[in-house]
Amino acid sequence: MSAHTQHGSHGSMGTLMTGFALAALLTIVPFALVMGEVQISRITMIGLIMGLAAVQILVHLVFFLHVNRSAEGGWTLAASIFSVIILVIVLAGSLWVMHNMNENMMPMPDMDHMMNLQSQQG
Repeated sequence: MSAHTQHGSHGSMGTLMTGFALAALLTIVPFALVMGEVQISRITMIGLIMGLAAVQILVHLVFFLHVNRSAEGGWTLAASIFSVIILVIVLAGSLWVMHNMNENMMPMPDMDHMMNLQSQQG
């Protein structure tokens, strides 16, 4: 590998693997929390998952998009403010979509009862 590939603006293989490992860990932990049916409150679970999602977005910005504090990396006040705005929009939008899906797509208790009655009659 050339020196540019090793230490250039695209990061080294070690840096990319560190980012990959962190991104994988930040995906596996929330999945394990949900699938393992950990006994914590729903609000705490949502907060924990959203917090880990925010950290994962930052990992992607730093390790894969190479947004850092060096002058050549372009970590300026405008870039950091833009990143925070995008982060808030993505997290708030995700919560909004999940809430609306929960409210509008979950079967109503009366519908379950009616379905049971129909299946018993038929």
